[in-house]
Amino acid sequence: MAENSRFLRTFMRITAEAAKVWGPADRIDSDTPVVHKHDDAEKASEEQLAEIEVERDAEGHAYAIRKRHDVA
Repeated sequence: MAENSRFLRTFMRITAEAAKVWGPADRIDSDTPVVHKHDDAEKASEEQLAEIEVERDAEGHAYAIRKRHDVA
């Protein structure tokens, strides 16, 4: 039991130090919808994602593969 409390104290100390560096964790309302800005960065991201297909093998591993464009 003492080992668990030592682990917890160490974990809490590390997270407190991380909060000093990066600030506290965001605590946003999960019911709030995501606001899309429809700016150039989002448009570029959508174009990049449109070129990717996700395939899964028999074991369930996912692979991102760029779509092939057949040039005639």
